[in-house]
Amino acid sequence: MPTRVVIAEDEAIIRLDLKETLEEEGYDVVGETGRGDEAVQLVKEHEPDIAILDIKMPGLDGLSAAREIAGERRAAVLILTAFSQRDLIEQARDAGALAYLVKPFQRSELIPAVEVALGRFKEMKALAEQAQTLEEQLETRKIVDRAKGKLMDEFKLSENDAFGFIQKTAMRERMTMKAIGEKVIAGDLTPQ
Repeated sequence: MPTRVVIAEDEAIIRLDLKETLEEEGYDVVGETGRGDEAVQLVKEHEPDIAILDIKMPGLDGLSAAREIAGERRAAVLILTAFSQRDLIEQARDAGALAYLVKPFQRSELIPAVEVALGRFKEMKALAEQAQTLEEQLETRKIVDRAKGKLMDEFKLSENDAFGFIQKTAMRERMTMKAIGEKVIAGDLTPQ
């Protein structure tokens, strides 16, 4: 599947040039606008892989749009601007931009910038998913440990028997060990 792109650039000629260049390179431009607020809406509607945003736009500037898009991890963000001042580059980075391209740009600069942003976004999503999985595992472990403790205290089960009860019940009921642990803690499930 081709990489899906939303372009937000208030200068129509640059927007058209961007679109043509990207499409010639095999990208699928799914939305384009000259306004930052519309860019955010297009990203929500079309769920592109990347949003290319100019900084200076009506409605909502590119940095604010980037903050909104990147904050919700909706798409990679590449900032495209005529300004290369260090403070703007830092603001773009802080807003969640993963790449920065200064106009006028060459085709030979655009595609690598797009690919760098996409690669960084993919890494960030993978790290976020891994962190969420680890957080869920830790939460499950805490609940199972509390449930084991309750079974050991109230029903005089050994730690192995308490764990075995939770594990076997989860398999028999086709539920997670976390869900069974929560039932044990709530007193809705006992080993009788």
